[in-house]
Amino acid sequence: MTIREFHLDIPQADLDDLRERLSRTRYPVQTPGAGSERGVTVAELRELAGYWATGYDWRAHEAELNAHPQYVTEIDGQDIHFLHVRSPEPDATPLILTHGWPGSVVEFLDVIGPLTDPEAHGGDPADAFHLVIPSVPGFGLSAPLRGTGWTLGRIARAWATLMARLGYERYGAQGGDWGSGISRELGLTDSEHVIGVHVNYLMTFPSGDLGEVSESDKARLAKLEEFTGDMGGYMAIQSSRPHTLGFGLADSPAGQLAWIAEKFREWTDRPVDRDRLLTNVSLYWLTNTADSAAQIYWEFSHAWSMPQSSPTPLGVAVFPHDIVLPIRRLAERTDKVVHWTEFETGGHFAAMEEPELLVRDIRAFFRSVR
Repeated sequence: MTIREFHLDIPQADLDDLRERLSRTRYPVQTPGAGSERGVTVAELRELAGYWATGYDWRAHEAELNAHPQYVTEIDGQDIHFLHVRSPEPDATPLILTHGWPGSVVEFLDVIGPLTDPEAHGGDPADAFHLVIPSVPGFGLSAPLRGTGWTLGRIARAWATLMARLGYERYGAQGGDWGSGISRELGLTDSEHVIGVHVNYLMTFPSGDLGEVSESDKARLAKLEEFTGDMGGYMAIQSSRPHTLGFGLADSPAGQLAWIAEKFREWTDRPVDRDRLLTNVSLYWLTNTADSAAQIYWEFSHAWSMPQSSPTPLGVAVFPHDIVLPIRRLAERTDKVVHWTEFETGGHFAAMEEPELLVRDIRAFFRSVR
């Protein structure tokens, strides 16, 4: 039941080791004429790694994280790290935000202010939230893992325990990537207390009689097929042999950078801030969690089943350059969809790419379900 205050302070020796390793990177010899369609190129990684080693200031971004109250508590045998940022509005709605892979709590830094203190950001104080932003077990500061079996359902049950421990009886949930699945599971696990779930990523599965399929839906089904095929190599290896991959990512910061930077290049509408990207990658490297973070893929693939029907109101924000795009009528087969927004810009990392649009949609959804 103990909740301990936490302050992030990476040893200087670890930062020195990172720079020294980057200075000794042995880059691969790539085939002439082969471009970025085959993965990250030496040219782009050399530039980014060079900046990471000589231009990027971890301490400045560490201080930004430490500007928000952070805590650690043990749930189900696992230490769980989380940010807990209360709004100045006493009647604010509690909201738990959950990241995915290859993300972290860093994803949400640009939305914390507008969500907790809307009046200071040109919004309505009635739209304020008390934010709880946990690190998923095995990710970042919720590591090392103390055992296996951290499925989406188990994580959701841990989140329900966390919110109860913090004294929140009615609250909302929001997430993208794995955070979307965890948030939806939370709506099932703790439906008596979850007032609504908002996601900016939703995978809808074509099953049964699809009826007449529009051209738009055909394009979305084709995008799903592309993701599970050509773009799904990372998912296949993390779902089957995460340990083997982990050796390379734990030993080479350039390898860790390439593994994550590729996703931020392919899954975004426009480049995210370079320092934000490197803060996210640094958190993986400095906590040595490439292996443990990948375990969520193994757990999911070995426990997967078709989604259960959920009674909790669901809001969906669809950003056009996400890795998959949901089909509303398929989502409505299993979810109580009460809010659906199609945006014209943005990709997979909405809180980093389009924070204003995401904040606006979160406010609109929860305004309707409070």
